[in-house]
Amino acid sequence: MANSMTGNIFAIKRYAIHDGPNIRTTIFLKGCPLKCWWCHNPEGMDSTLSLIWNKEKCIGCGDCLNGCPTQSLSMAGEGIVRNDATCEGCHECVSICPALAHEAVGWKASVDEIIKEIKKDTPFYDESGGGVTFSGGEPLMQSAFLLELLRECGRLGVHRAVDTSAFAETDLLLKVAEHCELFLVDLKHMDSEKHRLYTGVPNELIRKNICELVQRGHALHIRIPLIEGVNNDEENMRLSGEFLAGLLNPPGVDLLPYHSTAGSKYTKMGRENPGVEFKAVSRERVAACAEVLTRMGLNVQIGG
Repeated sequence: MANSMTGNIFAIKRYAIHDGPNIRTTIFLKGCPLKCWWCHNPEGMDSTLSLIWNKEKCIGCGDCLNGCPTQSLSMAGEGIVRNDATCEGCHECVSICPALAHEAVGWKASVDEIIKEIKKDTPFYDESGGGVTFSGGEPLMQSAFLLELLRECGRLGVHRAVDTSAFAETDLLLKVAEHCELFLVDLKHMDSEKHRLYTGVPNELIRKNICELVQRGHALHIRIPLIEGVNNDEENMRLSGEFLAGLLNPPGVDLLPYHSTAGSKYTKMGRENPGVEFKAVSRERVAACAEVLTRMGLNVQIGG
């Protein structure tokens, strides 16, 4: 039966090897309730679709001005200006721009369309034991769409992982757990106020949900993004380790050192980059963080 339910996505990454076990297809859904200073996917923060204009690519031909059906584009001193009040997001400017200066941030896709893309990769899943990972943004923000995708993947016998902040209603998370084989959950900071400072939300619900998933026997893997001067200190590592090692069935842990490769995305989107001053964590400090967690009996990988 055809499934025409639609959602907003911003990327499909094939042959992914760091988004769950083995070779995977990662589907990135738009929208996130957190605003992490170090976010590598700023295009996934907003749930709505948007359009951007790249000044460096523009050749000033005026095709987009003449072709916009709602006349929402105009030329000003700084270049092309879009009237968001009248723009209907038809993407005509994207289609007609010869220099590719207009770019869509995300697109609307149906369940059937995404499943069609997933089916193309099933031979790689069969050979490697991989599958599909739904990421973001925060995929739980489009919960109905996510659940339909998970159900369809289940019918195909495809391994399903959900990459989430776990900042969601516990009942919703447990409902999603019925339709996936693995959760990848970020543990960004153990101090709730510092968590709020750097992400915009406290961490009590996240920690509660991690405990609920583990207690109910759902497969879980923890990811800790290591940010210099934010959460890579000895105390936070110790508290993180005590929390995870104290769970009934301690999950594996990936330490993900911060890198600044997303800077160009912020520039292109005209967004302020709150993490612009962050520096890469040294190899020595990463190793020290791993040692703290390993001493507590946790299975730790770096950059996984």
